[in-house]
Amino acid sequence: MENAQVWIDKGIGMAMEYGPKVLMAILIYIIGSWVIKKLIGVTRKGMTKQQYDESLQKFLLSLVKWALTIFLIITVISTLGVETTSFAAVIAAAGLAIGLALQGSLSNFAGGVLLIIFKPYKIGDLIEAQGVLGNVKEIEIFTTKLVTPENKLAIVPNGAMANGNIVNYTAEGKIRVDTTVGVAYDSDLQKTKDVLLAMLKANPLVLQDPAPSVNVSELADSSVNLAVRPFCKPEDFWDVYFATIEGTKKALDTAGIEIPYPHEVQINK
Repeated sequence: MENAQVWIDKGIGMAMEYGPKVLMAILIYIIGSWVIKKLIGVTRKGMTKQQYDESLQKFLLSLVKWALTIFLIITVISTLGVETTSFAAVIAAAGLAIGLALQGSLSNFAGGVLLIIFKPYKIGDLIEAQGVLGNVKEIEIFTTKLVTPENKLAIVPNGAMANGNIVNYTAEGKIRVDTTVGVAYDSDLQKTKDVLLAMLKANPLVLQDPAPSVNVSELADSSVNLAVRPFCKPEDFWDVYFATIEGTKKALDTAGIEIPYPHEVQINK
């Protein structure tokens, strides 16, 4: 009986000592879980309102949820009277090791976040970046996929995209097509310009605002060079580019205006 009484007294003593801590830990866990759930819901609504990429939403929400959950668990353990310094040190060391191992990936992830937030380009845009010209096919968390004019798929790391120069040909809604043609020095320049402007205006893909232009750009050794510059929608760029080159040749031939080219010299013996 004495032994039983001793165990009962010990049980009562432990209940008196640890009972409030356990109840407090349970209460903190329940309230903390509810707060985390509410914070995740509010964050999700905010991201949806700002039209964040869905894959980025899932990744960030998962990251926030795990970080808050770990913090909650450490708080609960601390409430129970357990020393948490060692836990914090282990978590910090693990985080450092993971960060060093995934340094490049984290850089690309951070770049992807910046690109999605600031939106220097969107899917379908014609851009030039990191030496690649193409239309944006996909913007993922770690990479951006471009389809080049040759129909090749280029995958560019987002870290490099976020830290490099980006030329967006689509953003303004209009793009200028630059071509150059040389005519003989004895050509009538005004007639030449009129012929080329008429050719440009006849192309339905060429915009009339801003108006196309033809101007003398250089007095070369054997030709007078003219800058032929129509504007078009970004998606029509290549059609207008090739049509302008072909149309220039046909229009000048029809008008009897010479495009200089090397002539073979024959010597009679």
